Amino acid sequence: MARYTGPKSKVARRFREPIFGPDKALERRQYGPGQHGPNKRRGKQSEYAVQLAEKQKAKYTYGILEKQFSNLFKKASAMKGITGENLLILCESRLDNVVYRLGIAPTRSGARQLVSHKHITVNGKIVNIPSYTLRTGDVVGVREKSKSLEIIANSLASSSAKQDWLDWNSAQMTGSVVSLPSREMIAENIKEQLIVELYSK
Repeated sequence: MARYTGPKSKVARRFREPIFGPDKALERRQYGPGQHGPNKRRGKQSEYAVQLAEKQKAKYTYGILEKQFSNLFKKASAMKGITGENLLILCESRLDNVVYRLGIAPTRSGARQLVSHKHITVNGKIVNIPSYTLRTGDVVGVREKSKSLEIIANSLASSSAKQDWLDWNSAQMTGSVVSLPSREMIAENIKEQLIVELYSK
């Protein structure tokens, strides 16, 4: 399974946002990585550089590689509505992201691992494809044998964020997709219009 395995703190510092979760390195040094530290003068970024950085931030946030992201954009472009918002909705609808949003895993990479290791079910059937796209009405659950896993129990115990578009049943350890999220429901600080402009060049 292709995924980013490089240094996460450097990426977070480049975008000055904790896109992989809380990061002590980012808290200590809130400036871009590099041997010259915060004093190095950086020239004004071009329009293309700003757009590219926004696309890279979205890719790292959701753990999607270039080819997958490009295919998602094509799919978003073919859908009705605003392309940028459609793109974020498709990213949010991925199985690994929904597992993370439900609190079953503490991070998206942790959610991806749970899915690929067959701990997660969709509508009662095991699905081990992190990029699986969920639809309204789908029910995501923890496989019966996996309900006692410590990592899942700890994550659910510490999770407090509720999503308006998801409904969690703690007794059965299942979550249902009530509706697809609107842009207002997506908390990520991503300027999707810049990504659309980049792909439109």
